[in-house]
Amino acid sequence: MEEWSVERGALRTPRAAGLAGVAFALLLAAAIVLVRLGIPQGADAMTAQGFTDSTRRNAVRTALALVPFAGIFFLWFIGAVRAHVGAVEDKFLATVFLGSGLVFTATLFGAAAAAGAVLAVTHPSGTAPGLVSWDFGRHLAYLLLTEYAMRMAAVFVCSLSVMGRRLGVLPRPLTVLGFLTALTLLVTASNVPWAELVFPAWSLVLSGYILAVSGRAR
Repeated sequence: MEEWSVERGALRTPRAAGLAGVAFALLLAAAIVLVRLGIPQGADAMTAQGFTDSTRRNAVRTALALVPFAGIFFLWFIGAVRAHVGAVEDKFLATVFLGSGLVFTATLFGAAAAAGAVLAVTHPSGTAPGLVSWDFGRHLAYLLLTEYAMRMAAVFVCSLSVMGRRLGVLPRPLTVLGFLTALTLLVTASNVPWAELVFPAWSLVLSGYILAVSGRAR
């Protein structure tokens, strides 16, 4: 049974944060991979004919089913981390941390909705969607994911790393990893395919550390 304690007016829930973070990381990584496979970029994206493949459509459908649960676990992760940080947190960083997390969730859902729109314009008979509809939905989905969601993820990672370092709850290597992750998401996420997987990878490492520390404390 999860142990809950009060310290300096804060509710400590490190194990809940770790478990939520692991679930979020795995679900988000799976959704990104499936969307990348189902809605290609590059030469394969110049035509909508490939999207008539049932394998691609099923990959997108599965990704769309995973995204809401990834968002739920991410919100749980944010709440548990904020409870763990407690009343000693820096108010400015806390606002940036919370705001970037919420905007990331909103843009992630928007990207999923755009991917769903691409799926919806595929005719039941299996014929290809119109080229205009295909290009619009595909570009909108990737624009929301790589340009906006990942930039907000970078702000989230950076603010959490700074808070964790100032409060002494994150070791220096994990802080450095957070800054490198934020820099990667800011600079390369919109230009390098699959670079967005850096965020769930960082979330998995952070969650594993929280679980390890929680286990030693218990």
